[in-house]
Parts: sequence; C-alpha cells; structure tokens
Amino acid sequence: MKIFPAIDLSKGQVVRLYQGDYGKKTVYREDPCAVAREFSDAGAKYLHVVDLDGAKNGTAANFSSIAALAAQGGLYMEVGGGIRTEERIRAYLNLGVNRCILGTIAVQDFAFTARMAEKYGDKIAVGVDARDGFVAVKGWTELSALRGVDFCRRLAEAGVQAVIYTDISRDGAERGTNLPLYEELVQIPGLEITASGGVSSLEELRILRRQGVHAAILGKALYTGRLDLGTVLKEDGLC
Repeated sequence: MKIFPAIDLSKGQVVRLYQGDYGKKTVYREDPCAVAREFSDAGAKYLHVVDLDGAKNGTAANFSSIAALAAQGGLYMEVGGGIRTEERIRAYLNLGVNRCILGTIAVQDFAFTARMAEKYGDKIAVGVDARDGFVAVKGWTELSALRGVDFCRRLAEAGVQAVIYTDISRDGAERGTNLPLYEELVQIPGLEITASGGVSSLEELRILRRQGVHAAILGKALYTGRLDLGTVLKEDGLC
C-alpha cells in the first residue's frame, strides 16, 4: 500500500484544518519545500498536495508553491484543490505534477470529468470528500445531494481509475479513520481507493492494507508526531 504524506497549502504555508473548517486552521510550517525534503529523507516516494485556497474559490492561489515543489522533484506528486478546467490540468502536468485530483468539478460537471479521465488516464484522480455520507464541494463548504459511495460507483462506471475518499468528520481529528467505509469502497470493481482522513496509527494502516486499499494519506498525525513517517515506511507492505 502506498503512503502519501500530505502538504496542505494556504497562503503558501503548510497548514492543517480541523474537519475541513477554514476557521480552525493551524499553521505548521512556512516552507513547503523543506517539508517535502524531510518526507523524502524519511523514505517517502509519494506526495499529496492540496491548494486549500483554490479548493474554496477555484483559483490557483498556491500555484507558485506547487511549482516549487514540482521543480524540487524526487517524489511522485499528486495535486488537488481548484482544478476545474483542462487548462489547469495541463498547467500542473506541465510543471511535472504526476496526477491531478478533480473535486468540485466532478460533481458540477460529471461529463467533463469523464472526458478528462478518458483523455489523461492515470494522471487523473477524483477526490470524493463526504460529510455524513454526502459529497461536499467548494473546499468542503457546501454539501451536495450525492451519496459518496454511490458517486464512487458512478465514477468507476465512467472510467475513472482512482478515487481519494475523505470522511470529513475524521479529517484532522486524530481519532481514527472510517475503516468500514473503506472496506465497502474497495469492493467497487476497477477503482483504486486512497484512504484519507483521520489515519493515526500503524494498526489502522495494517487493516487498510489487508482490506485492499491502494494508498493512504497521512496528514495531521505526522505533524503532531503521533505517527513517525520513517517508522511507517519501514512497515512491511507500506511504501
């Protein structure tokens, strides 16, 4: 199972939100590139980056920081937050970003998302962020009428290869991830599932691996020291 340490960006800083609340933001570091280097030094091969400002308002607010991370290289890098046009997808891929994550636009324009998945293949993932089982959009500030698991099935049928599924109620809370949810999601044929939100122990990672989850994102637990990335990556079956 792949491990993606996370860098969430707001105003160029490395931050974490509590349960997606922009009013409950903690700044952890000023230099995203330094954090990425530390992840790489610990043995990481992958990096998950989110432009939180872009997710909320659809802009490329942290483009320069993402460009610097891509230029630094050394890690397979996926980026989400505010990616709602093919022009934005191309701009990130041209930087050297390996995969773009579509979120709000997947709900607002499903046909566009299906076209991008067909055109760009494994360079596209969809971020499905759910609160109380329903998909949230615009940086988690609005709730749609779509049920998260049903939406994932529809994405798979449309040819999307990868979904990053976040249970918002667990995100940044360090109280464990939603294991039964991921056990259900991995049953969807043809879809690689990345677990995101609340992962805070090695035992949870072991369970997710046994369930067949493709990857897991580690965020706040790394920044608070609850999980040590080097220790995690030494675990058999995690990389």
